[in-house]
Amino acid sequence: MKYMERAHQQSVWEVGVFFCHGNEGLLARGLTDEYQVLIFDYRGIRDSEDDHDVEPSMKMHANDLIGLLDHLEWKNVHLIGLVGMGCCVAQEVAINRPDLVRSMVNMGAWAYCDTYLYDQLKLFRDVHRDSGFLTFQEKVSIYSFLPEYYNENRDKLLGPNAGWKELRDNYDTHARLVEACLNHDVRDQLHKIKAPTLIIHAGKDLVTGPRTTLPLEEGIPNAQGVLMEDVAHVVAGKEQKKFLFCKILFEFIEAH
Repeated sequence: MKYMERAHQQSVWEVGVFFCHGNEGLLARGLTDEYQVLIFDYRGIRDSEDDHDVEPSMKMHANDLIGLLDHLEWKNVHLIGLVGMGCCVAQEVAINRPDLVRSMVNMGAWAYCDTYLYDQLKLFRDVHRDSGFLTFQEKVSIYSFLPEYYNENRDKLLGPNAGWKELRDNYDTHARLVEACLNHDVRDQLHKIKAPTLIIHAGKDLVTGPRTTLPLEEGIPNAQGVLMEDVAHVVAGKEQKKFLFCKILFEFIEAH
C-alpha cells in the first residue's frame, strides 16, 4: 500500500475527490499547516497492489486503512471523506474501530446506493469499459462540476493527465472500486457511530447530493449537517465557496 504523510500537530486522514488519491493538491487549503495528514491509495491505484481473488468491498478498504493506522500507531484521528468512497471507508472505520476515530466528516456520501445512484455508478463504469477512459472522464466531469465552471475550464478538466487520471488504462481497478461502492450498505449500523460527525450537503450535487447525505445526518447519533446550496459534486470555482468550505471544515475539526 502506498501512502504519504505530512507532519504537523494533530492527526487527520483525508480522502480527496472521487477515485483521485495520493495527490496532496486535493487537500483542503491549510490542512497540512495545522495537522499531520495521511493520504493513501486504494488497491490498484498507483503503487498499491490488489488481489483480484478477494471480493471488493468497503470493509476491505477500511481494513487496509485500519491496518495502516495501527502500523503507524495513530489513534484519535479525524476521518475526512470528501466526495465518494472515502466517505464510505470512513463510515466503516467509525463503526468497526471507534477507538481510532476522534471525529468524522462526510461530503458527497451515501449510506447505501438507492436505485438512481446505483445506476449512475454502473453507467460511469460501463462508459469507461465500452467507450474508453476519455469518454468516461468527460461524462463524469459533466456530472461533477457546475455548468459555468465546466464551460470555463473544460480544457483543464479533460485529457489523459487531467481528472481521474489514475484510472486511465486501469479499467479493472475502476470496476472493482465501483463494485465496492455499489455493495456498500450500513443503514442498519449508522447508530453505532459515536464519534462527532459533520455531514456537508452539496445542494447542486447531481450524484451524491442531499438525497443521499440527509439519511446519514438522520441516522448517525448527534450528527450535525450543513448545507452548501451552490456547490456541486466537487467544490470548485469561486474563491468564496472554497473559503466557506474550509471555514466549515476547520471550525468543526477545531471544536473536536
